[in-house]
Amino acid sequence: MKAMLFEAGLGTRLKPFTENHPKALAPVNGKPLLQRNIEYLKAYGFKEIVINVFHFADQIIDFLNANDNFGMTIHISDERPEVLETGGGLVNAKDYFTEDFLVMNVDILTDLNLSDFIVSHQENNAMVSLAVTNRDSSRKLLFNTENHLKGWRNLNTNEEILANDTANGLKELAFSGIHIIKPSIFKQIHFEGKFSIMKVYMELMKTETIIGFDHSGGILIDVGRPSSVLEAEEIFK
Repeated sequence: MKAMLFEAGLGTRLKPFTENHPKALAPVNGKPLLQRNIEYLKAYGFKEIVINVFHFADQIIDFLNANDNFGMTIHISDERPEVLETGGGLVNAKDYFTEDFLVMNVDILTDLNLSDFIVSHQENNAMVSLAVTNRDSSRKLLFNTENHLKGWRNLNTNEEILANDTANGLKELAFSGIHIIKPSIFKQIHFEGKFSIMKVYMELMKTETIIGFDHSGGILIDVGRPSSVLEAEEIFK
């Protein structure tokens, strides 16, 4: 299985670091997020990774070259001159994926067992599997008793998107920024340019199996703010 690391974003929450660097190179105890997640994927047997770049792209490329790609096969999906968000970024890199593949945000640090996640995805024959946890978040995904995705809710605005007319009995879980996707999804994406992959999921949940994999109780840190870097440094040495 190949993997893709989303790292093209501007990382505005990590200013002032991201005024001169990409968020992927933000250090946690001296080791950049990008390196930590490459090593995380490598520990689970991944050998080939696609990395999308936009913000300070040359710094990412230089860092990888200086470290011989950490012994991995790494492809660069260049999004300059316009960042394409998660959906557009996936479509831009689609030619790299002919089998199920894993995607994760580079600013996520976690102890999620990827082997268990992959087995769950395969056993459920899901179009998409989403890693989720029961934690505080202003935006929640909604799942039925079989852990099938059935909606989305913004807790601040009360905006909802539902697969059917009711949200009764649906449980709220927060997305962890890690997914496994069948490449056949690309045949069903009709959006172009810059768009969120969640827009696609909100359409496909009506007709396709999108499964939630709950890893609540484990470690998950969104290293998106300077304060969360300090939190991560307490755990990831």
